Amino acid sequence: MTLEQTDARPDTVVRANPARDTWNVLTRELKPVVRDPFTLIFSLVQPLVFLGLFAPLLIGSSGAPVGETLQWFVPGVLVMIVLFGTGATGSNLQYEMMTGSHERTLVAPLARSSLLVGRALKEIAPIVVQALLIVLIAWPFGFTINVPGLVIGLALLAVFGVGLGSLSYTLALKTKDREWLFWGVQQTLIFPLLILSGMLLPLDDGPAWMRAVAAVNPVNWVVRAERALFAGDLGAIEVLWGWVAALVLAALGLWAGIRAMRKSS
Repeated sequence: MTLEQTDARPDTVVRANPARDTWNVLTRELKPVVRDPFTLIFSLVQPLVFLGLFAPLLIGSSGAPVGETLQWFVPGVLVMIVLFGTGATGSNLQYEMMTGSHERTLVAPLARSSLLVGRALKEIAPIVVQALLIVLIAWPFGFTINVPGLVIGLALLAVFGVGLGSLSYTLALKTKDREWLFWGVQQTLIFPLLILSGMLLPLDDGPAWMRAVAAVNPVNWVVRAERALFAGDLGAIEVLWGWVAALVLAALGLWAGIRAMRKSS
């Protein structure tokens, strides 16, 4: 049964099933991506610009070999894809609320939690595809691929993306039709998280206050975990803290998003 269909028989009660409903929402949200995969490729422009223009600057300033610099920089670019991609997904839900499409899904016999969880899980597919493309592009230039680290790293990015996507949807539900407010809050938060994660530049020589803030920035720990995983250091303490940060963010995002979704009905 799709979101638009209900049982026509008045004597039949259609009960919500969270697992089935989540799957229905997930497949519904994935259809536009499958029909128009160009959007996935287009969204890679920004990470490729950073990879093509920023990496040479790092190579020149550090004097390190190209492969070593890419080994440090590429994991940060992968986290950047998640940060910018899933952080903006709430705008899609906001558009649906402004056009009335979201209200039509609310009258469907669906578990309210599935409307949020299905959307959040949808973010995993673009994350995995884009991350693999970036890794394959960097590989001929000296980037080393550790297969177990790659698999675990992709899983970590997926969990992190679910958390960020859920928080983005929560922000959309709270701001409703005030699009300016959504983008104002999103942009105000996204760039400090980016800079204070050591994603683009090392923070080792930064001011003490910057290193202190970075120590409690969950994005920083995900970046450090990705670097350790791609280096093949699967047992590093950074990997543990990266998973803790991603799981806490996912739990918090899903809790806040489901609560906001139920209140919006």
